[in-house]
Amino acid sequence: MGAPPAVRLVRSPGVYRPQSDTWLLAEAAMAAGVPPGARVLDMCTGTGALAITASMLGARDVVAIDASRRAVVSARLNAWLNGQRIRASRGSMLALPAASSFDVVLANPPYVPCPAGTVTKGRRRAWNAGPDGRALLDPICRSMPVLLRRKGFLLMVHSTLSDVGKSLRRLREGGLTAEVVSRGTIPFGPVLRSRTEFLERAGLIEPGQRHEDLLVIRADRP
Repeated sequence: MGAPPAVRLVRSPGVYRPQSDTWLLAEAAMAAGVPPGARVLDMCTGTGALAITASMLGARDVVAIDASRRAVVSARLNAWLNGQRIRASRGSMLALPAASSFDVVLANPPYVPCPAGTVTKGRRRAWNAGPDGRALLDPICRSMPVLLRRKGFLLMVHSTLSDVGKSLRRLREGGLTAEVVSRGTIPFGPVLRSRTEFLERAGLIEPGQRHEDLLVIRADRP
């Protein structure tokens, strides 16, 4: 999995570095295509890699949001470096205006399970997502029937550690069609290697498991 062609990225200290999940989602976006003139929302934008990809694919208006000020600065700088126009701001989907709606939503949210009470500050916000990994996945699923325009779609990267089936059910309960459209397997990185005991106790991985399955969910609003 590699970066889309011609994307140049820099990042401020503490901003999530684009990794396999970023490029798996970017490839899914390229495969799906962005309708010409589409309005796109990139949730948890980080460096802005996905927002920039959407702009390169023909989006007319790209809104990128992140809880990190440094991420927002990085996204704006990277858009300029790549000759693309995006609107990056600090905040969350919960703070979007009620009338906001989009043709395409891209989401690479935190999805790594962590023990209750784990401190989630700074760059850790990019991956820590509560004991079941669903601190942001559930709100995203609930918001899609409102955020997506008719015929619009969501592409969201997900780990099998955080209950893919639950996300599919919640999206479908909201009246969307939902399916897995892409997947890949990667070895545990430093964060997951440091949590293998917790993950095994919680029944989220098999004893001795040291790989993670990543996938992309697509959900369409009829």
